[in-house]
Amino acid sequence: MTDRTQRGATSTDEDVVALLTHQHDIIREMLQQVERATGDARRDAFRRLVHMLAVHETAEEEVVHPTARRAFEGGEQVVRERLEEERQAKEKLSRLESMNHEDPEFMPLFITLRDAVLRHAEAEEQQEFTQLRAHTDAKRLTRMASAVKAAEAVAPTHPHPGTESAAKNLALGPIASIMDRTRDAVRNAMEKRG
Repeated sequence: MTDRTQRGATSTDEDVVALLTHQHDIIREMLQQVERATGDARRDAFRRLVHMLAVHETAEEEVVHPTARRAFEGGEQVVRERLEEERQAKEKLSRLESMNHEDPEFMPLFITLRDAVLRHAEAEEQQEFTQLRAHTDAKRLTRMASAVKAAEAVAPTHPHPGTESAAKNLALGPIASIMDRTRDAVRNAMEKRG
């Protein structure tokens, strides 16, 4: 019997650790898609990746990290390190987002982002998620999965470096989300007309 079964979770939708680990797998695949694609396909793959990373990190910052800080000994330090990684990744992602995907500097910077995101996901899974699972009951993990989904539904769709805390996300997130989603809609409408 797996640890997930023992804890009472039966799917990625019911357990926050399984949900986020599954999202990490999706992000890994999305990183590969950007790397393999060319032309407009690269641009589109990158936009999907930006959206996924933005909402995923916001939800972790609002739901997972605050719980992890208190759930296990050393949690504060583990979360502090993950937040610094997230801040650095958001800065790279924001810079990449402002570049043309055909720019010769795009892929070298993207590779540094990819490597940082992969290291970050691995660190979360090994240092934060395993401890969270070990020190949090199944019902709480289930409630946290629901909270992550709710946070993702209203999260900003672009990186906002400097908002790596639950308080900042809750204060600035709704405004940033509206601005991001408006920007996305305008860009999509303009591209369809072009």
